[in-house]
Amino acid sequence: MSEPATPASDPAAGPDVTRLLHEAASRSGLMWVHVPGGTTHPVWHAWHDTGDERGTGPAAYVVSGPGEQTLPWLPTQVEVVLRSKDTGGRLLTMRATAEELAPGSPEWEAAAEVLRPERLNATGDVVERWRRGCTLHKITPHGRPIESPGHYEDASGAEPVRPAPATTAAWRPWHWRGRAGARRNTRR
Repeated sequence: MSEPATPASDPAAGPDVTRLLHEAASRSGLMWVHVPGGTTHPVWHAWHDTGDERGTGPAAYVVSGPGEQTLPWLPTQVEVVLRSKDTGGRLLTMRATAEELAPGSPEWEAAAEVLRPERLNATGDVVERWRRGCTLHKITPHGRPIESPGHYEDASGAEPVRPAPATTAAWRPWHWRGRAGARRNTRR
């Protein structure tokens, strides 16, 4: 009886992208999380090889909430889009499992310790702030890629910019001595 084909040796299964996934996720601190049937959100993350007994392998840890990035509720199955650090373009799209970590659990504490050094410009005790009001997710890519080098969809994936409430289209701020353009050609 022969051994079952490993994903890397089975040409019908597609290319093995384990190294590419690790390289793209660890070199770039930015990825996009696509909620099926919803929107795509850019998120900063910390890539970490968990090495746990369940054998889930490497994962991205993401923090969201007050004072951090904004994310909607994440279902169990999402897609992640990883970019090339060199060109900034889409490199790899994978299916992933998103797991919300419970505050105070050993997994939450381990994730916070991985995220804390990656959090730039943090002030105060960020871990305590995260414990009080933020959500930590563990996002674990799995399976074969949806898109990989040489196998991209024709569409760019660009979406229109959503309007934000912080616009000044109707109101212009007050200026000391008025605006320069308003005073032009007033003297003759």
